[in-house]
Amino acid sequence: MKEKGHRITKVLPGSIAEELEIAVDDILLEINGKEVVDIFDYRYFMDDTYVEVLIRKPNGEEIEWDIDKEYQEDLGIEFENGLMDKYRSCKNKCMFCFIDQMPKGMRETLYFKDDDARLSFLQGNYITLTNMKEKDIERIIFYHLTPINISVHTTNPELRCKMLHNRFAGEALKQIDKLYKAEITMNGQIVLCKGVNDGKELERTIRELSAYLPYMQSVSVVPVGLTKHREGLYPLEPFSKEDAKEVLSLIHHWQNKLYQKYGNHFIHAGDEWYILAGYHVPKEERYDGYCQLENGVGMIRLFQNEWKEALAEKKGDNRKISISMATGKLAYPYIRQALLKVAEKFPNVTVRLYQITNEFFGEHITVAGLITGQDLIKQLTGQELGEILLLPAAMFRSGEQVFLDDITKEELEKALQVKVNIVKSSGQDFLSAVLMEEPVAEKSREGGKYEL
Repeated sequence: MKEKGHRITKVLPGSIAEELEIAVDDILLEINGKEVVDIFDYRYFMDDTYVEVLIRKPNGEEIEWDIDKEYQEDLGIEFENGLMDKYRSCKNKCMFCFIDQMPKGMRETLYFKDDDARLSFLQGNYITLTNMKEKDIERIIFYHLTPINISVHTTNPELRCKMLHNRFAGEALKQIDKLYKAEITMNGQIVLCKGVNDGKELERTIRELSAYLPYMQSVSVVPVGLTKHREGLYPLEPFSKEDAKEVLSLIHHWQNKLYQKYGNHFIHAGDEWYILAGYHVPKEERYDGYCQLENGVGMIRLFQNEWKEALAEKKGDNRKISISMATGKLAYPYIRQALLKVAEKFPNVTVRLYQITNEFFGEHITVAGLITGQDLIKQLTGQELGEILLLPAAMFRSGEQVFLDDITKEELEKALQVKVNIVKSSGQDFLSAVLMEEPVAEKSREGGKYEL
């Protein structure tokens, strides 16, 4: 049985909690006589100038404080996790799930499938709605948690049950109606599987989701990611060049149609479709403010615009630099193009760019964020790397210097005998790293916001 209350793990200096001698390992039991389920309850109660707080000390003593404070002023306490509750895991068995395609023996956290609406609001995660009860929807509406990001995949109820391998998956689509009526902003996602939810099924999904405009503000279509570890899983095939052209033709048709009616392109293709089809990525205005950037929609266009703008502001010189850079197949041609332009202005800046094939997950996985340390070591050993090796921040675990396979940055440096610099996502950060300059803080985009 879950222990009542929430254990306090940190008390901030100078806070209300410190003044009241609330301490680490105290348990927050209630606020205003009510149970605090999670961080949203806690924040809601803090939106007041008076609160009653019940705390239990480690010796079992319970103390209640009546606190006068500023509106939205926090008590200055932190808890075991930012959600103040257990993360809800996904109970589906999706035919396209990437986690089910990972090899055994990796760290345990990589196998956790989250499907928590609260994380959708806090971190931008996508949820299927299949594990949500009526009270969960009511809490989203009550707290007006927005936007909520939804993994739709198809609006055909029977097909959704098949794709998610969950007999309730079709019924869960009705939750979108409730969110729409409550004017909750939503973003949708479609993982496209060849011969399953493409073609006429994709057109049906786009048509039916567009009925939720303007509160369903955008929907992305991304190709299924297929690793080489699919033993025993639903047989899926990679998309061909011609397939990509057909997908883009359908998406562009609906973009034009919906933009004329709503002034919103609504349905967006992941960058991989353009690369596979051999097309140029669209202009910036086509992306409606990059609302699906974290899904790989518009990252190439944004990167190109950023580094071009940053390069235009630079005055060329004869500085001498010899470094190297490694990335995945997806980003390679765009980074190479950028480096050629840099060389025109800085002729003595030499950057050797290496395209890394993903042998760990399989060659169909082309993003830099899924490249492992062992693939880097294997493919860069013996190569000319210069003074420094530049690697994108997306290759590393968030906030740490560790690859997916638990090889550390230091271990990579030792194996390759070269210093490694981690480069943040933006085009400005890219140019600063290549020219070995400090990035301009006000123009830098935090790493992980989008991945090229």
